[in-house]
Amino acid sequence: MSRGPIRRWRERGGRPARIVLPFDDIMEFALALLAVTPAELETLGWTFADRKRLLDHFLASGKAAQGTRPMDLPKLPIELVVPQRDLDRLQRFARRELPKAATNAAMLDRVAAALDAASHRRAG
Repeated sequence: MSRGPIRRWRERGGRPARIVLPFDDIMEFALALLAVTPAELETLGWTFADRKRLLDHFLASGKAAQGTRPMDLPKLPIELVVPQRDLDRLQRFARRELPKAATNAAMLDRVAAALDAASHRRAG
């Protein structure tokens, strides 16, 4: 028996959301995700598979950055496309755990603004 299109859509996490961040912010966010301990994963209600899936979104940004001159890379805007389910998880992580690992407040502000913008585009 095959799965219907609505069921497949829900299993993939819903509608896609687009997040635009500078490459350096994406890499710092990904490093913070890597640093999450098993206890913190449990607190977030995540499994290792959830974290891997989230990291895969960030790693895909490397393809968009390929061929860019190294001096232009830090501020290069990169678009991440994530399912709504993962956007919600990233927002929760950014509020609860990212401040513990971030190197500067400006990065936290840019990430929060990008996640909020992506969330509002989905709601509208």
